[in-house]
Amino acid sequence: MSKLKLAVVGGGHLGRIHAKLASVNEQFDLIAVADPSPSSQSLITGQLGLPTVSDYHELVGKVDAAIVATPTTSHYEVTSALLRAGIHCLVEKPLATTADQASRLVQIARSHSCVLQVGHVERFNPKWTTALPELGKPKFIEAIRCGGYSGRSTDIGVVMDLMIHDLDLILSLDSSEVENIQASGLALLGSHEDMAEARLTFSSGLVANLKASRVATSARRCMQLYTTDCYAEIDFNADQLQIIRPSQEVASRLVALDDLPMEQRLAVKDKIFEQFFSVENLSAPGRNAILDEQNDFALSITTGSSPAVTGEDGARAVDIACRIVEAVAQRRWDGKSSRTWRIGAHAMAQPRIIPIRPNTESTEADPARRVG
Repeated sequence: MSKLKLAVVGGGHLGRIHAKLASVNEQFDLIAVADPSPSSQSLITGQLGLPTVSDYHELVGKVDAAIVATPTTSHYEVTSALLRAGIHCLVEKPLATTADQASRLVQIARSHSCVLQVGHVERFNPKWTTALPELGKPKFIEAIRCGGYSGRSTDIGVVMDLMIHDLDLILSLDSSEVENIQASGLALLGSHEDMAEARLTFSSGLVANLKASRVATSARRCMQLYTTDCYAEIDFNADQLQIIRPSQEVASRLVALDDLPMEQRLAVKDKIFEQFFSVENLSAPGRNAILDEQNDFALSITTGSSPAVTGEDGARAVDIACRIVEAVAQRRWDGKSSRTWRIGAHAMAQPRIIPIRPNTESTEADPARRVG
């Protein structure tokens, strides 16, 4: 079977990772990486030895598929053009900046019989794929995802940048409607929120708490799931995950330790997990999630099967993420002020301070503008 002719559109950090993996992936014949920046092209040529073009339109008619790793604000423009040209697309998350754009991309892909896959790579994370068969129906989930300032993805806020990873995982477990969203956040270093928290209530009864930050002192990616079958704790930065299951007696509500005399409660306190719960530490296989994602993309194109993360999945994640951002925007800092700078991600006690580049002439003429 002949290889799929592939383009990578976007030569930034993630685009170069995709290009490096795709260049040695037997599923693909990587034709070129498209990026308008001469410095990005030099990096790709120098580090990876791959051909580049400045305009992705040059590759139309020369490729079967494309991986779109451009800034999020250009996802709709780039992906819609490629899909209309009959090119299958794997689009890095988030699929688009608005729910309307995401929905339209799904429709365009459908009308042109193209695969539209979204790069929610955590679906392929070995920790997640190992835990998934062990989970029952989730009832409460708490997810935390934070890291230091990277300088990337500044065209979107932390909800679209980081929180959407966990949001997609949670949405993959529960297809019911999200009935209520409460959220708050802070924009610290730019025009988008850098820290955010959200509480989602689903019509199924599931409640999910999500926290994300891109100004943390250390990286943390973890999720706790309370389900009908077990409690699962996943550390996406570790090699293992923990599954705790209740005994049959506990699950059947036959254990009532609070009815026992104190002496008996004290006697059993150190044997709780030995007698009433099973604790299993599962090892996750060492796999490259991005490579698995690319292989799933190729399989969907060649067999006509649906990708693990469909365009519809990506559009739903964008829709809920946008609703979270809207909820952040409605959050008042003091609960009563109507001043716009006390509402939303910029809800600080004072207006944000914009650094001013020192100018010798202007600062001497106007001492009030002096910096430092």
